[in-house]
Amino acid sequence: MLIFFLLLFVPIGLSAARYYWFGDGRGNWQMADRSSAGLLPPASSHPDALIRVYAARTVRWRSIFAVHTWIVVKEKGATSYSRYDYTAWGEPIRSNGFAPDGRWFGALPETVVAVDGPRAELLIPRIRTVIETYKFRTYGDYSAWPGPNSNTFVQAALDAVPELRAVLPPTAIGKDYPYSGEWIGLTASRTGFYASLFGYLGLTLGWVEGLEINFFGAVLGLDIRRPAVKLPGIGRLGVAAGL
Repeated sequence: MLIFFLLLFVPIGLSAARYYWFGDGRGNWQMADRSSAGLLPPASSHPDALIRVYAARTVRWRSIFAVHTWIVVKEKGATSYSRYDYTAWGEPIRSNGFAPDGRWFGALPETVVAVDGPRAELLIPRIRTVIETYKFRTYGDYSAWPGPNSNTFVQAALDAVPELRAVLPPTAIGKDYPYSGEWIGLTASRTGFYASLFGYLGLTLGWVEGLEINFFGAVLGLDIRRPAVKLPGIGRLGVAAGL
């Protein structure tokens, strides 16, 4: 138990120390850069269908613990991207409120999912169905912890397309909030199972997801398929999860 708690709290302590000693380099979050990070080509020059999921550190002290994730899609032949965020202000599901690959209040995004071409064309309608029917879409439904939040929203979309075999970062707090309302079920990749107590406590075990223990939002885990450890506050250390 001592080792378990050390593995939980030492990484968070290191992340907190980094934040308080060095800051996040973004200055005033209200004036922070939200321009394109240059991860996507102009939509008009990319005729193929496209799916992207991005993650970037949240703002201010919350960046110690968590990332914000969002979804970008583009149908074949479309001349613009569609970006979807789930936020705590305004309409919960925000459409094209920011540049598709924009910095999240100054934080550079990382690519979690990247799919192009016919495969993306096939999967986009299922993602759009989740977005259009998302049940936590009323003002006030958003809850930063344990969810539903932006990461719950993106995870619900990934749950609908197991072919993506996608795994959100361990710092995506809220991904383990049970959107379906079920305490036990299959993982998004359908290669394992999860058990979740309203997002406060949980266990995930799958070939794609690896082993993850959720302790009040702090995720500690191990990936065997793509060797890596998953640490709260810090994220994934080891081989990239794969796109």
